[in-house]
Amino acid sequence: MKLKFWGVRGSIPTPGKSTVRYGGNTPSLELRLDNDELIIFDAGTGIRDFGDHLIANGESLKTYLLITHPHWDHIQGFPFFKPALISGNEITIIGTERKDINLQRIIADQMNRIYFPVQLNELKAKINFRPIGEEEFTIFGAHVRTIYVNHPGFTVGYRLEYKGKILVYISDNEPFDSEAAARLMNFEKIVQEKYLAEKGDPNQRVFEFARNADILIHDTTYTPEEYVDKVGWGHSHYLFTIKVAAEANVKHLVLFHHDPQHNDEKIDDIFEKCQKEIKTKALSFKCTAAREGMELTW
Repeated sequence: MKLKFWGVRGSIPTPGKSTVRYGGNTPSLELRLDNDELIIFDAGTGIRDFGDHLIANGESLKTYLLITHPHWDHIQGFPFFKPALISGNEITIIGTERKDINLQRIIADQMNRIYFPVQLNELKAKINFRPIGEEEFTIFGAHVRTIYVNHPGFTVGYRLEYKGKILVYISDNEPFDSEAAARLMNFEKIVQEKYLAEKGDPNQRVFEFARNADILIHDTTYTPEEYVDKVGWGHSHYLFTIKVAAEANVKHLVLFHHDPQHNDEKIDDIFEKCQKEIKTKALSFKCTAAREGMELTW
């Protein structure tokens, strides 16, 4: 499998001189399976450049777009994804929906003529929709499993297994704390109940989901000091991210969803602290900070 990062920033795009090395686009990843089948994770602003790349290469498209959740930073690039404008292309969008609003409408609403000049039903490509919860399914011969993670709204992580190789993508996730959960009103009760039902550490759900991954991409938005004032915002600090990787026995951890307030130097500092923590605890996994254009093959 080959993975390329087109957007690694969280919350809002951050262009400018201070973010040029790691990049300022919001989440979008390109995964190629052995026969060049394409799977896309999230449709943040990074998907725009990816679409331009596909057009420049003259590549026709039959792909699956796996959305973790419909917060703006994970869907805002889709209206600018040029392959969706081309007849003959086919895109199947997979993601969560709500009782009162289905997946198709979630994607269509941000393209309402009030906000955007081109509506979803005007796209020339064939657009399919597949709503999901916690479940398992197969695409292009790859086995995909999902888990509700601890983030406002119905947000999922993806585990993809293909020919003995495992990729886990958890873009937005907060350490689950039972006492804090009782005070938080913007998290789905159904999801909270799943974590509260876990014996021992409720985060064991995530540890087991990521078990033995070759590559774990995980939310690393904050430092531990910053997280103190951000409890309930739905994101992790780097010490928790390291704990997930250690408990799950992963081979390679990728720090992801960089905070919009963190410039390149700050991300360098977080990465160095992670390396020091990994060495101090004698952990064996590799650690990398995600950056735009980075490619991983395994």
